[in-house]
Amino acid sequence: MFEDFREYSVAEFFKKNRHMLGFSGKIKSLTTVVHELVTNSLDACEEANILPDIKVELYNMGEDKVKVIVSDNGPGIPKELIGKVYGKLLAGTKFHKFKQQRGQQGIGASGVTMYAKLTTGLPIHVISAYNGKMVIADVSIDINKNEPIIENLFESDTDIHGVIVEVTVGDVKIDKGEYGVYEYIKQTALANPHATITLIVNEEQIVYQRQTDISPGAPKETLPHILGIQAYEFQEMAKKSKHKSLKSFMIESFDRLSSQKMNEIISLLPDIDFDKDPKSVTWEEIERILKLARSLKWHPPRKDVLIPIGSDNIKKALESIYKPEIVVTKTRDPKIYRDGVPYIVEVGIAYGGNNKYKILRFANRVPLLFDSSACAIKKAVDSIDWKRYNIENIEETPIIILVHLASTFVPYISAGKTAIANEEGIEEEIRLALMDVAREIKTHINQKYKLSELSKKKQALLRYIDQLSSDISSLSGEDKEFIKTKLEDIIKERFSI
Repeated sequence: MFEDFREYSVAEFFKKNRHMLGFSGKIKSLTTVVHELVTNSLDACEEANILPDIKVELYNMGEDKVKVIVSDNGPGIPKELIGKVYGKLLAGTKFHKFKQQRGQQGIGASGVTMYAKLTTGLPIHVISAYNGKMVIADVSIDINKNEPIIENLFESDTDIHGVIVEVTVGDVKIDKGEYGVYEYIKQTALANPHATITLIVNEEQIVYQRQTDISPGAPKETLPHILGIQAYEFQEMAKKSKHKSLKSFMIESFDRLSSQKMNEIISLLPDIDFDKDPKSVTWEEIERILKLARSLKWHPPRKDVLIPIGSDNIKKALESIYKPEIVVTKTRDPKIYRDGVPYIVEVGIAYGGNNKYKILRFANRVPLLFDSSACAIKKAVDSIDWKRYNIENIEETPIIILVHLASTFVPYISAGKTAIANEEGIEEEIRLALMDVAREIKTHINQKYKLSELSKKKQALLRYIDQLSSDISSLSGEDKEFIKTKLEDIIKERFSI
């Protein structure tokens, strides 16, 4: 039984479980490829405070193969990191940071490389212009070792910056439906109004011009909040610490843990030596520290580490793309889940126009097109009694519902990052935000109904005004046209719109 026992690399695991990364079905797989590369471009531009100009090109290569080219004007990638970015799963700059960002696990771009190898056997072609140097290389991945393979490397000087990635993938399909690349790019442009995004599909070109020249800027990195830390995480941090005392380690390692708060903890745990080396802290002591911390009153995590889209930007984007009668938006105050992870919920409802019922789901400015039934956003929308807001059948109502969650760590339901889990009240926070804006939509619907009824009554009376004017003229001897004019004035004043 144990003769075949062996270790497996993470790349081998995802090779057999590629659906976990979003590579399942021809349409979804292509959208996932584009998503991972565009996400990297947007994050890189914002890190460098550059307004993004991103071009996505798709070319049918026959037999369910598509060539994808994504280029950006970001800072580029240094030569020594190209292999790790595109050829090594679970490697990157994002996973270990407490920071709002689109990617999280360090799987995305290297997952695309792996998918290309599995479906076409081809490497990806990378051109990176960084800090005055241009590097051109073909990158693949050794799946058995989870290590990059770099070939055809060429270097030169340059005065430009940015990245171009070219990859040919198989078992994919270009589609204009609600799960395809067209919809993904449209929603990405909506959630990132500071970016210009060009989509070229064979001979067709669509350009989404930026709606604002103000960059949201790079989100600030923060420290973990002690309320969101488990005992084993505390222990691992303590083992790696270079601080000489447990006290200084805690003050410097956790957000909102001031010297004053630390002294309060010390006074309540007098039998723990907070002057000792943090590496020597025991599991029992850690559990007691965390238990006490959860009983104390704390300031919530910092607001400045989260960068929402913004109510004005959401309104402008919904008006520009969907052209409804009315748009109402709301950005809620920051909340926390897991007792320490900050997040912000933003919502917008666009009502009327030539639209059909649609839910637009976003996490850290990234569209979530798949697995809606498992998502806290969809569950929150479905839980609302829309009839209370004069919406009798929401699925037959011309209404677009947008929900965006921004967080330093989005609780996705899977590595594919397709839907948000309902962590400790996130669904309820979305409900409250939606009900806030729905009340204003109800007022608009009521007003619209009232105006419609007034208009009907006005038109009904005007149909009889000629006969009435004639009758009154016969009885009174007054001029018919004079009477008709007076009656029209009365009706218009009484039923004015």
